[in-house]
Amino acid sequence: MFARRTEWRLAPNRFTQVQRELASSGRPIIDLTLSNPTRAALFFDDESILASLAAPEALDYDPQAKGLLSARKAVCEYYREQHEVFDLSPESLILTTSTSEAYAYIFRLLCNVEDEILVPKPSYPLFEFLADLQDVKLVPYPLIYDHGWQIDLPSLYQSVNHRTRAVVVVHPNNPTGSFVSAKEIAALNAFCREYSLAIIADEVFLDYAHDGAPRPSFMGNQEVLTFTLSGLSKISGLPQMKVAWLGASGPLDIVTAATERLEVIADTFLSMNAPSQLATPALLQQRKNIQPLILDRVRSNREELDSALAKQQSCGRLAIDGGWYAVLRVPVTRSDEDLAIELLQKCSVAVHPGHFFDFPQDGYLVVSLLTPQQDFREGTRRVLEMLNP
Repeated sequence: MFARRTEWRLAPNRFTQVQRELASSGRPIIDLTLSNPTRAALFFDDESILASLAAPEALDYDPQAKGLLSARKAVCEYYREQHEVFDLSPESLILTTSTSEAYAYIFRLLCNVEDEILVPKPSYPLFEFLADLQDVKLVPYPLIYDHGWQIDLPSLYQSVNHRTRAVVVVHPNNPTGSFVSAKEIAALNAFCREYSLAIIADEVFLDYAHDGAPRPSFMGNQEVLTFTLSGLSKISGLPQMKVAWLGASGPLDIVTAATERLEVIADTFLSMNAPSQLATPALLQQRKNIQPLILDRVRSNREELDSALAKQQSCGRLAIDGGWYAVLRVPVTRSDEDLAIELLQKCSVAVHPGHFFDFPQDGYLVVSLLTPQQDFREGTRRVLEMLNP
C-alpha cells in the first residue's frame, strides 16, 4: 500500500526507548543534547519579535514564488553586513520554510531518480530522510581527523560517477564544528568543474565561529554553480518562525537557468506564510541581540568542559572551531549507544551517541554547548565521573 521510499524503521531505538521510559517516570534528566535556543534559558526580545508578526499587510494574499521582495532584500543586507557578500541579488534567492525544504527543492532541481549526492561523514542524520523522500541516493565521503578536521579530497574522486550531481558541504560541520578551509574550497571548485557538479553549502552555523573571526560564505562563490542554505533557526535563534532560504551563485548563465527552474518548483508549493515573510527584516535584526548571548554560552561551556577534562585522563575533546556542539573521544569499552543508555540510567544525563552523527566507529559522544551552564557543569561532571571510576 505504501511507497518504498517510506519503508523506514519506525520503531524507536533502544536509546530513545530508555529516554521515553525515564521521562514518563518523572525522573529529572540533565539534557546535554539541547539544540533548541528557545528552551536554552536565553533572553529574547519578546516584545519586538511578537510585534514584527502583526503587520497589517499579512491580511493580504500576495503570492510571490521566490518570496516577498522585502524579505529577500533583508537577507541580502544580512550577507552584506555580516559576511561582506556585496554582489548578492534578491533575484538569486528563494525563500523556504526550512533548510530541509531548500534541500528538497535542490534535489528535485538536480537529480533524476537514483542520481547521487556526495555528503560528508560524520554529519547530521537528516540527510538520509531528505534523500529518501526525493528518491536520491547519498554517497558519503569522510571527514578525517588529524589535529583538526579536514575533507578527504581523494575520496571524492573515488566516489564520483556518471550519476553524481552535487557535493554537500556543511560549513561549519555539525557536529564536528569544522569550517571548510580556503584551500578546500579551491579544491572543491576544481573537482566540481571537472565533473560538472554543483556545490550545496549548508551554512546554518556560519555565524558561530568560536574565535569571533568571520568566515567566508559560499554565497560569494562564483567559480561553480553553488547553492547556499541558511535561515533564522540558527542565525537569530528562532527555529519556530520557519524562515529559511537558498541562494544560487556561480556562472551567470547557469545560475539564471537554475533560478528560473527553482522559481517554478517554489511556485508549485507556495509554502512560505505572509506574517513570517513580512517579519523577516525585523527577525534578522534579532541576531544582533541573541548571537552574542549564544556565543558567550558556547564559549563558557567549552571552557568548563576543557577544565573538567584536564582533571582526568580517560576522555578528550576533539578540535572544534564553530557551531554549538562538542565531540568527546571516550574509551571504547562498549558501543556508543550502550554507553549513552548507561549514562541515562545511572547518571540521569542525556548525550548523543556518536553513531547518531554517523561516526564510523565507537568511542565518540556528542554534547551540546548550548545547554544552560549549571546543567552543563553538573552533567559533564557526572559523565566524566562515570567514565573515570
